[in-house]
Amino acid sequence: MKTIPPFARRVAEWQRAHGRNTLPWQNTHDPYRIWLSEIMLQQTQVATVIPYYERFLARFPTVADLAAADEGTVMALWAGLGYYTRARNLHACARRIMADWNGRFPPTAAQIETLPGIGRSTAAAIAAFAYGERSPILDGNVKRVFARHFGIEGDPTTRAVEQRMWGIAQGELPPDGPDAADEMRRYTQGLMDLGATVCTRGDPNCGQCPVRDTCVALREARQHELPTPRVRKASPERYTQMLVIEKAGEVLVQRRPAPGIWGGLWSLPEFDDGDADTACRALGVGPIEIVCLPAFSHAFTHFKLHVVPWHVKAGPVRLKDDAGEPPRIWLPTSDLAGAALPAPVKKLLQGLYRRGGLF
Repeated sequence: MKTIPPFARRVAEWQRAHGRNTLPWQNTHDPYRIWLSEIMLQQTQVATVIPYYERFLARFPTVADLAAADEGTVMALWAGLGYYTRARNLHACARRIMADWNGRFPPTAAQIETLPGIGRSTAAAIAAFAYGERSPILDGNVKRVFARHFGIEGDPTTRAVEQRMWGIAQGELPPDGPDAADEMRRYTQGLMDLGATVCTRGDPNCGQCPVRDTCVALREARQHELPTPRVRKASPERYTQMLVIEKAGEVLVQRRPAPGIWGGLWSLPEFDDGDADTACRALGVGPIEIVCLPAFSHAFTHFKLHVVPWHVKAGPVRLKDDAGEPPRIWLPTSDLAGAALPAPVKKLLQGLYRRGGLF
């Protein structure tokens, strides 16, 4: 009877031979670069993250550079990556590191977790990759691997199931030893790679799995039952109307409040009730011509937004300057590509002005 190596060793050995080892944020122990990648990779695919990561590092090569930047510059580089709270927390975290840690990243997972926007699993991943610390991770991909391999039933987002998984994650860590730091890095990356490339949600490639010999789901042919699906409620539908107010080659945009959807980004003025003419005049804009553009929809995590845009040729303008009003600027249409706009709004405007506009 053959002896099966421990779970962690099999995952780490597989990672060395078959895992992802050439990503831009790998082969470094720099906690700043590792932290940046971990935040960007939350709920976002690797292929999408890579160009954003490279642009961020080119503009902010150190945590001090990021901390010194204004929020508008940070948001502009993040625009299109989604989940914008991450960008605001990233900026706040950089400033905290400069103020409280003299510009050096905290050296333990417990200390890293105290920083803005960093949860337990992300803190552990940063500590493992940067310092070789033995701290367990438990992101969405790892939960799927554990649910299948150890036969864990129940919704992984519930506290009871999640706590059980944390216990397993802690118990399966590689042992201490002379190569413990490297083994910890390999194991942590291996869990991520396994969930992302082999033990995938829809079509797991069990034949390539390094821990298939001990996988409960494979043995019981339950790969498509585990993890237990979350009971999802119908996604709410929301409706709004946007004003594309144009004057002399510029478009009126206003800063979105934070927190909230697209918080901190520049977007188009919105209205829910009434007509576009009344909404324009309420802003202090006298419209000369108004054209309704094709409606579009955008799906957020917890709801779906339906938008009816109106293209407005502005006449006399006397924008309100009340303290309670959001900041507004006239954005040249030639600057759309680099502006901190939500992705669907930027797509709308770039599509409109690539065609030369309507007026």
